[in-house]
Amino acid sequence: MKLLPHIAARVFGAPLMIARAKLDVILSVLVPRLDGESLQPKSSAETRDYDVTPEGIAVIPAFGTLVRRTVGLEAQSGLVSYTTIGQQLDMALSDPSVKAILLDVDSPGGEAGGVFDLADKIYAARKIKPIWASVDEDAFSAAYAIAASASKLYVPRTGGVGSIGVIAVHLDQSQAEADVGLKYTAIYAGARKNDMSPHEPLSDPARAALQTEVDRVYDLFAQTVSRGRRMPVEAVKATEAGLFFGEDGVAAGLADKIGTFTDALADLTASLAPKPLRFSISPTTTQRKDMSMKDQNLNATTEAQAAEVTAQEATATPMAAQEPAVDIAALTAQAKAEARAEALAYVAEVNELCQLACMPDKAAGFVAKTVPVAEIRKTLLTAKAATAEATAIMSQHEGMAGSPSAESKIDTAAIYSSRNNPKGK
Repeated sequence: MKLLPHIAARVFGAPLMIARAKLDVILSVLVPRLDGESLQPKSSAETRDYDVTPEGIAVIPAFGTLVRRTVGLEAQSGLVSYTTIGQQLDMALSDPSVKAILLDVDSPGGEAGGVFDLADKIYAARKIKPIWASVDEDAFSAAYAIAASASKLYVPRTGGVGSIGVIAVHLDQSQAEADVGLKYTAIYAGARKNDMSPHEPLSDPARAALQTEVDRVYDLFAQTVSRGRRMPVEAVKATEAGLFFGEDGVAAGLADKIGTFTDALADLTASLAPKPLRFSISPTTTQRKDMSMKDQNLNATTEAQAAEVTAQEATATPMAAQEPAVDIAALTAQAKAEARAEALAYVAEVNELCQLACMPDKAAGFVAKTVPVAEIRKTLLTAKAATAEATAIMSQHEGMAGSPSAESKIDTAAIYSSRNNPKGK
C-alpha cells in the first residue's frame, strides 16, 4: 500500500495549523520519498482508550501530529486523528463513572480540516462535565485550538502554547522533473482546474486563492481561541502566531496557570471534592423555649388534651414562625469576606501581569479603574508591540529581578470599599 502520495496531497497546497519546525521535519521526510517508495501502515493499530483515575477523572491524550484520519499510520508516524479524540470524548461524557475530563496535550498541531469541529465539541461539553487541559510539553497551532477550548489550561515552566496561525506550502517539482527529462502537460477545462499543480510554478491567481483560504482559516482559528480563552479577537491576532513558553503564556492570556500534568490532575481532583456546608441553621432561643414548654404540656396532659393543644397551636401560630430563621448577619459577613477575597485576587493578578510585562507602574492605574483582566492583557501586548521590543517577555522578566524600579503601591482597602459600595452608599 503506497500512502505517500495520499499524505502529500494533505500536506501541499492546503492550509495547515502546525508549528513551522514540525512542518520542516515532515517535509524533510516526505519530499525525498515522492518517487513512489512504499510506506506500510501498522496492521495492529488500535484506538487507544482513555484512562480513568480512582476519583473519576478521564485522561484523554492528544499526542503527536493531528490529522482528520490516520489511515493506519498512528504507531508508525506519531499521528492522532480528531475523530479518535472526539470518540473518546463522547465515551467519557456518557460514562457514568467519569466526573470530569483532563485533556493531556503534547502536539505541534497538524491539519486544519476537522480541528474546529473538535474544538466546538469540547467547548460545548464544558456544560456537561468539567473539562480541563494540561500542556505536556507543547500545544501549538491546531493543538492549541483544542487545549484553548477547555475551561482551564495549565502549562509547565518549560512548556509552550500559541502558534495561532495558518500556513500553506506549494511544491514546485518542475525543475527537478526537467533535470531528469520529464515534462507534464495538463489538459483541463475550467481556468482554475490546474491551480497549484506541483509540475509547474505557482500562478498568481492560484497564489491569491490559496492566500484567501489561509486567511479564512486564520479567522476561524482566532475566533475559536477568543471564545475559549475569553479574549478579544484582536488580542489573539496580536500574538502574531508567536510561541509563548511558561510564564509568557500565562501573561499573554493563553494559559491560566503554571503547572505540570500532575498539578492539573491534583487541582481538578480537589475541585470535585464535596464542599462542606458553610452555615448550620438551628432554631432560635424563643423556638427552643416553645418546644420545651410544649413537651412539658404534652407530658402533663392526656392524649386527648395533647391533640387539642396541638390543634390550637396550629391554628394560632403562623407557618412562617415554624421555619428556622436565617442568620442574616452570618450571610452578610460571608458575602463581605468573599468580596474582599475577590478584590485581593484581582489586585494580585493585575500586579503579576504588569510585573511579567515589565510594566509594574501601570498596575495602580488598571486597578483604580477596575479594568477587566482580558483588557489588561490586550493593552500590555499592544504596548509591547508598539515599543518594538524583539526579546520575549520571559527574558525581560529575568532581567527585571535586578531592576531598582519600585512597585506602585495599591490601596487594597480602598478597592474593597469601592467594590462593596459602588454608588458611594
